[in-house]
Amino acid sequence: MKNNINHYANRLSTFFCAIFGHHYAVTKIITSHIKEYQCVHCNKEVTTDANGNLSELTPKQQDINNTLQHIYQKRHGADQQVA
Repeated sequence: MKNNINHYANRLSTFFCAIFGHHYAVTKIITSHIKEYQCVHCNKEVTTDANGNLSELTPKQQDINNTLQHIYQKRHGADQQVA
């Protein structure tokens, strides 16, 4: 019974996003200009690409973001110690 309710709610959320568009919330800050977002209704994940546009978050893109975040944090950590 619970599985049927979750399936119905998921279809309703997808329908809502199809009509009104997604409502994205920031889930992870990679750098000051690259972030990962997730739709609060259907849980679709996107990220900003090199041009600043939203693109689907694939496993490859997620790996790139994790590496970029590591490099960004390492670089800014070193800058803050010097300053």
